[in-house]
Amino acid sequence: MFFPGSHVLLQIVLRTGVIYLLVLIGVRLSGKREVGQMTPFDLTLLLLLSNSVQNAMTGPDTSLLGGAVAASTLLALNYLVGNVSGGSRRFRRFVEGEPSLLIHDGQVIQSHMARERVSMDELHRALREHGINSCDQVALAVLEVDGSISCLKYDEIKPDASTHLARRRFIQKKQ
Repeated sequence: MFFPGSHVLLQIVLRTGVIYLLVLIGVRLSGKREVGQMTPFDLTLLLLLSNSVQNAMTGPDTSLLGGAVAASTLLALNYLVGNVSGGSRRFRRFVEGEPSLLIHDGQVIQSHMARERVSMDELHRALREHGINSCDQVALAVLEVDGSISCLKYDEIKPDASTHLARRRFIQKKQ
């Protein structure tokens, strides 16, 4: 139909697509962690994972063309997922996940910490990076979808904000 051996290339496209989806779902389920915050364990897992799926994508075809087709398929799928994510909030939440509240009104939410597999050491490290000494100084701490932890101190809440956290800030200052 196309040219000799085209069925092998089509097989590579299909295999690569299946592996891409499988790895995407696996990475999504494994949790949130910034690339810059990878532990040696995470990096080892990523390297071994990429090596283990390579043969599943190309099969017996180890030619340059087979590798180029697999790489092109991965790039095309990544571009497609990026475009669909940009246009669909629901799909983006499925692929990227949602932020998780770790601290609310100075109180650590242990169930969220456990679900996201964030240790108290990691949380305290993030607080120190934001110049915060203790959890009771934090109005909100959120584990973002990229794995970073963002913090909002009571001092950063605008005086005219109409939230319970703004009222709490001024109660704290009076004490």
